[in-house]
Amino acid sequence: MGFFELVFTAIGASVVFCYVLKTLRLLKVLFPKLWDTLPGNFFTSMGEWAVITGGSDGVGKAYALELAQRGMNVVIISRSVEKLKKTAEEIEKTSGKTVKVLAADFTKDNVYESIEKTLKNQSVGILVNNVGMLPTPIPCKFLNMKFLERRLNEVINCNTKAMMHMCRLVLPGMEKRGKGVILNVSSGMATIPFPTYTLYTASKVCVDTFSQGLQAEYKAKGIIIQAVTPFAISTHMTGYQKPNLITLTPEKFVKTSLAYLKAGDKTFGSIPHTIMGWILQTVPIQFFHTEKMQQQLIELVKKNNTSL
Repeated sequence: MGFFELVFTAIGASVVFCYVLKTLRLLKVLFPKLWDTLPGNFFTSMGEWAVITGGSDGVGKAYALELAQRGMNVVIISRSVEKLKKTAEEIEKTSGKTVKVLAADFTKDNVYESIEKTLKNQSVGILVNNVGMLPTPIPCKFLNMKFLERRLNEVINCNTKAMMHMCRLVLPGMEKRGKGVILNVSSGMATIPFPTYTLYTASKVCVDTFSQGLQAEYKAKGIIIQAVTPFAISTHMTGYQKPNLITLTPEKFVKTSLAYLKAGDKTFGSIPHTIMGWILQTVPIQFFHTEKMQQQLIELVKKNNTSL
């Protein structure tokens, strides 16, 4: 066989191999339980406590409820004491597990000392870094954002620094025990540079890359670290959009996302959101960057945001 025949054969084999891998990934997304079924005691085997930031409402509350129902005591951390207490009562009533509440405003820098004291000597098996914020309820261009300098600090503190600090607090204990799970909630919109959501998606790209790098560092220690990147979920942040095939309820999304714990260092957490991610990566990026598309997106969000 000549040199060029060898080259073309190698290229062909590489292409086939790539498509086989893509097919396997697709099957893993469609049928996660057939690949890596988690034992019933998986979550409680990680540790006694689950810690959820932004745990008083929406996706955070859904994670807290689900993990409590799977046998874990939970610590929920959020800004509103009243909402925390109400959520804690609901979780304790439905699951019978112990719930601790801690009020903390993650847009500030001075909240971690009290969190560290609360978590000291606790066997934290699962951390869900869910807390996050949009700089504005309606998307807009960067310079059109009201209170821009303040929003910059708040978004960076809440969406990125909070995640990093919480990982800093729980990782030593997980490393010592040789097990643990950290779920960092990102956003599917961070799949591409997303105009009119520029600050928000940039902060979520940080969540993705930080999570993937951290997983590479601590995978050998027996710790699962995963970026969870959903698209639309019916929460306060999205204006409580009506659930449908694409817009999931927090409870439905959390149940499906937990099935993907062993699917890699980044997951969209559900089949419809995975398909949306593939579409975003396939459609030429220039389509989303036109002035017309940006304006249409702003109008669409205004129309669907029922909280305005």
